[in-house]
Amino acid sequence: MTTKYLRSAVLVVLVVALLPLVPAGTRALAQDKVTLRVTNWAGVDEAAEFQAIVDDINANATDFELVYEPKPDDYYVQLQTQLAGNTAPDLFWLDQNHMAWAYQDVLLDINSYLEADDRGAADPGDYYPGVWQIVALNDGVYGLPWIAQPVVIYYNKDIFDEMGVDYPTAEWTWDQFQQAAIDLTNDAHYGFVLNSWPPIHMFIWSMGGEIVSEDLQTSPVDTPEAIAGAQLYADMIYNPECCATEEVIAEEGSAEMFKAGRVAMFMGGAADDLDRVEGLNVGVSPVPQDVNGGNTTFAWTAATAINADTENPDLAYEALVQLTEAIQSWKIVSPRISQTTIEHLVASEPRKEANAEAILAAVPDMRALRIIPRQDEWDTIFWEDFQDPLFHGEDSVENLAADARILLEDVLPTE
Repeated sequence: MTTKYLRSAVLVVLVVALLPLVPAGTRALAQDKVTLRVTNWAGVDEAAEFQAIVDDINANATDFELVYEPKPDDYYVQLQTQLAGNTAPDLFWLDQNHMAWAYQDVLLDINSYLEADDRGAADPGDYYPGVWQIVALNDGVYGLPWIAQPVVIYYNKDIFDEMGVDYPTAEWTWDQFQQAAIDLTNDAHYGFVLNSWPPIHMFIWSMGGEIVSEDLQTSPVDTPEAIAGAQLYADMIYNPECCATEEVIAEEGSAEMFKAGRVAMFMGGAADDLDRVEGLNVGVSPVPQDVNGGNTTFAWTAATAINADTENPDLAYEALVQLTEAIQSWKIVSPRISQTTIEHLVASEPRKEANAEAILAAVPDMRALRIIPRQDEWDTIFWEDFQDPLFHGEDSVENLAADARILLEDVLPTE
């Protein structure tokens, strides 16, 4: 036997001898793990945090391995291109508006999996109904929500103290809110700022109106209740008696004005950093009371969905549940009822401890959009034919709403 072959024989013997020392699970893992791709819109810092979550899941998974592919730029354009070319990842994030893709047969219906799963993240009954509606579409379930940011009031305590105005509370009416915005406005600062955010939908809901009916058959924006909510918005937006003008906002930015101490009140998402701006003494409150005595608020929501064309639906579902559970302990606010506690919120985001109680007070009354198949078209009509003309005083809310309803209902489902 030559030296070359002798060396080979020795190596084989060594490998065979050492093989029992390698845990059987590790050997199977290396042989049998299925690769699942996941993507989202995260930027550099957020992507690093998400990668850590993926790494933890991969360290414990025995039958799949997640490969993370962040797309911080042109996210939806890239994702749509991949879906069209059948090269899309197995799992991906979608905000509530893009959940309309469920009607286009590109998202996997996970309802049958949920029925056989008793884990917390897989329990539909543990999600707030106003959030769960973004995934419960067309008699199926097309993902799991991982965040629900209710809109809250951020307020500058120093400006309130300077002007002798009481701080906002959950008991405030909208009349009190408007009057406070007027009282807090002077040459140095405005009481409030509106610039199509928060969505006018929230004001309409607060007055008892609706944008899209529960059965998705009508857009009753011309009811007295909806008109009252839209008028409330129109009375404040760009009105220098209480709010920053459009020109000032264009020059300074709306959230930036609050951070600079130029606005006393700003309505932002619960996860926003507006309550930790250096040099500002900021409090948080739920939005004013609605007509029923609650504090109905808009919630920006998002879900993780599964590609309908995934080659491994069972494993993709398992990865979805594990990812969702992990993200719900990372991002605030969790959309789950059982996680609506100060302890859970602070563990997820310690920097929110001072205002955790006020944030959680807003959670039970939050709601997202009702998602329709032609969501993009509906949104465009709502903006171009109702919302933007209203903001700029082009016609009365009654006239705009009556005309817009006809156009909006033309793109709603017919059954």
